[in-house]
Amino acid sequence: VAGVGAALFQPGVASTVPRVSSDVQRANAVLRVSEALMTMAGPAFAGMLVGLASAGAVYAANASTFLVSGICLFLLRLAPAPSDDAQRGGFVAELVDGWREFRARSWLWGVIAIWTVYGFTVLGPMLPLTAVEVTEAHGSGTYGVMMAVNGAGSVVGGLLALRLRPRRPLAAGAVALTGVCVNLLVLGLGLSVPALGAGQFVAGAAFAFWLVMWSTTVQTHVPPEALNRLHAYDVAGSLLMLAAGRALAGPVADRVGAPEVLLAGAVINILVVAVLLVARPISRLERIA
Repeated sequence: VAGVGAALFQPGVASTVPRVSSDVQRANAVLRVSEALMTMAGPAFAGMLVGLASAGAVYAANASTFLVSGICLFLLRLAPAPSDDAQRGGFVAELVDGWREFRARSWLWGVIAIWTVYGFTVLGPMLPLTAVEVTEAHGSGTYGVMMAVNGAGSVVGGLLALRLRPRRPLAAGAVALTGVCVNLLVLGLGLSVPALGAGQFVAGAAFAFWLVMWSTTVQTHVPPEALNRLHAYDVAGSLLMLAAGRALAGPVADRVGAPEVLLAGAVINILVVAVLLVARPISRLERIA
């Protein structure tokens, strides 16, 4: 149920960003920074709440944040969306129309096709295997610190996206993704805690920068009336393969070893970056705003 709710929520919110901000890249960067800061603050707040009350209080506080979020979104006053409801068809017609818009943009379906492979082979396995490797070698406390360091890196990546405005945002974002390899390598090689922290910091910054470049590109190159549907295709492809990668990470790691899976992910990461940079519709796409 939570997964369905997230999948319904994300396209709508992503489509709202260009309707509330004249500077879409700055808005996306601010979102990444705020998310990263709350990711860092959340565990500390949860620990304090458990100490003062109970674990149940943490879940109650978590639930209340969704209520606050919903109220804030309902209070938004937006201009009518640029679409004519009278001309819209049923559910199937909407899917077909969205698919037509999706196929018409080679850079869009190209990135999402590449991202399904990336999510399945790299991002999906990375989270659960990081938890296992760090916790078994250094304890759960160290894992919590690593997640906070990753959040700090995401803050830096968001701040860089506030400052830098590359002419070809997808190419710049693809180059930044090479930073994820650092994290995969230090995990796969079982290096020291400081090295693990450096890997998490670099990966957090790299991924945050890519997300801002990708979100901004989609929101500025796709017509507003088609944005929600195209975001839905993006979320569907990304979440599906990410979940599959996480589910298979354990069985595959048990069979061939977690370090081997992580090091293979580093190689695939480089190959994915290379494909993104070689594909001209992706790497040559220029910024609009």
